[in-house]
Amino acid sequence: MKTVALLAVLFLCSTSLCAQEMGGGHHHAPPTPLDTETAELQDWAKQRLSKSTRKQEWVKVKNGTREVNSLIVHPEKKGKTTAVIVIHENQGLTDWVQSLADQVAEAGFLAIAPDMLSGMGPNGGGTSSLPDRNAVGQAFRDLPPDQITADLNAVVTFIAKHPNANGKVAVGGFCWGGGQTFRFATNNSSIKAAFVFYGPTPGGQEGPNKEALAKIAAPVYGFYAGNDARINAALPKTIEFMKELNKTFDPVTYEGAGHGFMRAGDAPEPVAPEPKGDKEADDKAAADHQRALTNYKANKKARDEAWVRWKKILAAI
Repeated sequence: MKTVALLAVLFLCSTSLCAQEMGGGHHHAPPTPLDTETAELQDWAKQRLSKSTRKQEWVKVKNGTREVNSLIVHPEKKGKTTAVIVIHENQGLTDWVQSLADQVAEAGFLAIAPDMLSGMGPNGGGTSSLPDRNAVGQAFRDLPPDQITADLNAVVTFIAKHPNANGKVAVGGFCWGGGQTFRFATNNSSIKAAFVFYGPTPGGQEGPNKEALAKIAAPVYGFYAGNDARINAALPKTIEFMKELNKTFDPVTYEGAGHGFMRAGDAPEPVAPEPKGDKEADDKAAADHQRALTNYKANKKARDEAWVRWKKILAAI
């Protein structure tokens, strides 16, 4: 029961935050505290990251007087390659996001995952300094949009000049990061592609901002969940505006999947509950598990298909 309920909490992305306008070696950042239960649910990502053979390094990207703490993961293949900026969800730079950056590097690309909450925590800390989800949520609400853009511009400049980069930079983000990826595409003309995973289109309650979309230079690829009515509500108008503006927008909706499917489908399969001898409670636990399992399979299918698509597009850049 607890596992199923917690999975539901972890897989959801906060409406308010998602809609917000938008030295080397193998060492790892401290685990993100958030709270004990959430940390336990991402322990699988932490363990997978710790077993990676790829070089990981933490760097501080300068943006004026600010420093953006960022994880770089190097591909194992030699030579220069496309760099991919991974923008995290509204939970901050979690173990899963770090693991995803490692998977991007495993696919042959130079990955960098910036902590957009750098400097927003106690004593100038970032995600790992924040004690719980409430603190993380407040830190996101306090983020100035101009700071987000400036930080990402600094990361683009930094990673494009990396010795292992070929100068091409793509950006991919998830949930809150998906919205920021779309918004960043309206503010930076140098990126080669924007990959929006179930993030909102730049705009507000009135809908997509056509004037902002007109500034986009890079192709935008959308990855949307079939069961995500709030995010998907803006898609028809987004498609209409992008077509009128002669911009490349290629959205794919993964039917049956829910918001956050890239993380939900990457997690371990839900474990069936042990019977406790109370028929009513056991029946409810079994039904909850079956629902969780059905959702998991749909999310995993979407995640696997989206991952194949993402890698194929990246390889063609």
